[in-house]
Amino acid sequence: QVQLVESGGGLVQPGGSLRLSCATSGIIFSSSNMFWYRQAPGKQREFVAVMSKGGITSYANAVKGRFTISRDNAKITVYLQMNSLKPEDTAVYYCNAQIGVSTYWGQGTQVTVSS
Repeated sequence: QVQLVESGGGLVQPGGSLRLSCATSGIIFSSSNMFWYRQAPGKQREFVAVMSKGGITSYANAVKGRFTISRDNAKITVYLQMNSLKPEDTAVYYCNAQIGVSTYWGQGTQVTVSS
């Protein structure tokens, strides 16, 4: 059974930082491309960042230079370090694993940026 469990969300002031984690089980993590997406209220889910199984990263323009995705294959966990947070970063953040034609989602973790 595949499980992706996000953690690390919360309430933070503008300019602050958070680190999200996504612990996985039931997948061949080292063979998976790992993504972070987010969905703000009333908006569609959008791409945030990806780290391929080979370690190549890509980011949405809105977060480039502020967010960093990383992975620990030994801990089968992917991370999203978020710095210089803005109110417009407020959303539910989802972890996603893609292996071949299969895709798996976590349940999401809420990030709220507000003073």
